[in-house]
Amino acid sequence: MNVKQFVKQHRDDWNQLENLLGTLRKRKNTTGPAIDQFNHLYQKAAQNLSYSQTYFPGEEVTDYLNGLVSKSHNLLYKDQISSGKQIRHFFSTKFIGLLIEQWKFVVTAMLLFTIGAIGAFISVVNDPLHLYSILPAEMSQGVDPSNLGKSDGQVDSSLMSAAIMTNNIKVAFLAFAGGVTFGLLTVYMLVYNGIIVGALAAVFWHQGMSYEFWAYIVPHGMIELTAIFIAGGAGLLMGYKLFVPGRFTRGYQLKQQAKRSVQLLLGTVPLFVIAGIIEGFITPAAIPLLAKYLVAFLTVVGLILYMTIGKLRLNKAILQ
Repeated sequence: MNVKQFVKQHRDDWNQLENLLGTLRKRKNTTGPAIDQFNHLYQKAAQNLSYSQTYFPGEEVTDYLNGLVSKSHNLLYKDQISSGKQIRHFFSTKFIGLLIEQWKFVVTAMLLFTIGAIGAFISVVNDPLHLYSILPAEMSQGVDPSNLGKSDGQVDSSLMSAAIMTNNIKVAFLAFAGGVTFGLLTVYMLVYNGIIVGALAAVFWHQGMSYEFWAYIVPHGMIELTAIFIAGGAGLLMGYKLFVPGRFTRGYQLKQQAKRSVQLLLGTVPLFVIAGIIEGFITPAAIPLLAKYLVAFLTVVGLILYMTIGKLRLNKAILQ
C-alpha cells in the first residue's frame, strides 16, 4: 500500500473524527452513539498513526495524524494528569471502554469454556468412569464428594488466598499469551478448564450434591471466570488479528493488538485479587451454604454496577 492509497482508504474516518472533535468541544447535539463513535474513530486513528510512522515516516500524513490523535487524546483524557489519576482512570473508565469494544472475543471465550464444560458434564453423567479419562490421574483419584466441607474453617486462609491468586493469574496469562499461537493455545486453555469444571460437576450430580458443589464454586467463580474470559478474549483477539491480518502485516497487527490485549489482561488483576480473597476466606469458611450463594449474587451485582458506572464515566470523560 502506498501513501496515496493509505490516505484514500482512511480519509473519511479522519474527517468524521475531525467533525466529532468540533461537536464534542462545543457540546452540541452530543449523544451516546456519537461518543461511542468518537472513541472508535480515535482508536482507529491511533492505529493509522502507528502504521504511518512505520511506513511513511517522512510524509505529511504522519504529521497530520499525529496532530489529530493528540487533539483526540487531549479531549478524551485531559483530566488525567497524575499517575494516580491515570491508574484510577484506567480501571474505572478506559478498561471498560476496551472491554466494551472487544466484547465479542470475551463472549467467544465464555462459549469455548461452556462447550468444554457441557461436553464433559454429559460424558461423565452418561458414564462416571469417563472421569478417569477426562481428568488427570491425581485429580480424578482425589475427587471425593463425601469430604466436601469437612475442612471448613480449618485452612490457613491467607496462605490459601495468595496461592489461589497466583495460580489464577498464571492461568489468565497463559490464556492471553496463547494469542501468539494464532489463538490455538488460548482455545485449548479455555476448553480444558471448562472440561474440568463440567466433569467435577457431573461427579457431584451423581451423588445428589450439586447444591453443595456449586456453593463452593460460585462465590469466587463468578468473578474468577469473568476475569479468565476477559484474559482469554484478549488472547483470542490477538490470535484472530494474526490469523486474519486484513490489509496490514502480521507484524504490525501483533504490535498493535498486543498493546490492547495487555491492557485487557492488566484490567483483570483486581478481579483475580478479589476472587482470590473470596476463595481463600469465604469459600472455605464454616458458614451456611445459602450465605455462600448470597456472596455469589453480590459479586454479580458488583460486576454489573462496575460495568455500568464505568460506561457512564467513559461518556462523561468525553463530554468534559
